[in-house]
Amino acid sequence: MTIAIIGGTGPEGLGLALRWVQAGETIIIGSRDPQRATEAVAKLREKVYGASSISGRDAKISGAENQAACEAADIVVLTIPFEVQAEMLKHIKPALRPGQILVDATVPLAASLGGRPTRTLGVWQGSAAQQAAELAPDGVPVVAAFHNVSAELLHQQGPVDCDVIVCSDDKPAAQRIRSLARKIPGVRTVDGGKLENARIVEQITALLIGLNIRSKGHSGLRITGLPPEAYDI
Repeated sequence: MTIAIIGGTGPEGLGLALRWVQAGETIIIGSRDPQRATEAVAKLREKVYGASSISGRDAKISGAENQAACEAADIVVLTIPFEVQAEMLKHIKPALRPGQILVDATVPLAASLGGRPTRTLGVWQGSAAQQAAELAPDGVPVVAAFHNVSAELLHQQGPVDCDVIVCSDDKPAAQRIRSLARKIPGVRTVDGGKLENARIVEQITALLIGLNIRSKGHSGLRITGLPPEAYDI
């Protein structure tokens, strides 16, 4: 399974890439600028494998322009600011094909329009994830996930103390992404229901940002009180 991370040179995308490479997945870092992708890959390789480079391991991480990254992937993960989401989806749409899964981690923060990062914008479609589904080609299911995972914790050593809420109208696609999320040590996953529920999950991110600003922390989210099977497939 090959995973393209669009926005993979940013903190969240690079953090997810780091964790999945450590779990043995094949990752393509996507960027508008292939040179930036190459530089990000070099940093990631050194962090994962150390200064000595092993060719077989190197093959697990590569960089490419966004369209090329999507064409080579089974799963495409968007970790980009909301203000460029629509433009990016239109750009990569020709490279998406039925059978792929599009994972959207976009949060419509008011900061994208000069407002506060502790507030979200109203999205005509209901949520950033629903906007992604409207712009994605037919046959490419959209899964909303990873909104509430701290980039700082992804880059640190040790388990990530966070649950990932996964929302989608396509149950098999959601199950695949839940399995992928659980490859990050410490992460549990919760079925968030249909894609329309992503608007609630996106808004929680703004709340967590406010908590982090006031407490100078890296808060995540844990859902308690559910039976054990609710956290696994």
